[in-house]
Amino acid sequence: MVRSEDYTKLYEKNDNVNPSHYKQGEVECIDALEAATVNLRGIDAVCTANAIKYLWRWKEKNGVEDLEKSIWYIKKMIRKIQEGADHKG
Repeated sequence: MVRSEDYTKLYEKNDNVNPSHYKQGEVECIDALEAATVNLRGIDAVCTANAIKYLWRWKEKNGVEDLEKSIWYIKKMIRKIQEGADHKG
């Protein structure tokens, strides 16, 4: 039987919900995303958050693949802006 303190140590070591590649220094990615998208909504918020997420973790997780994913979201947002969909100004 696993004691609760042993489970907690194991969970913290292998945290699949909040892995180490989502923390840089003292900042959690989710907190940075919340701040970066506070005044955005819809596709603007989605693309901004995902682009940042992939830039945030690229070095620790999937390398160039994550950089390419970030570019994909940025290009998607650029297309939406150029189309004038859901954007002001």
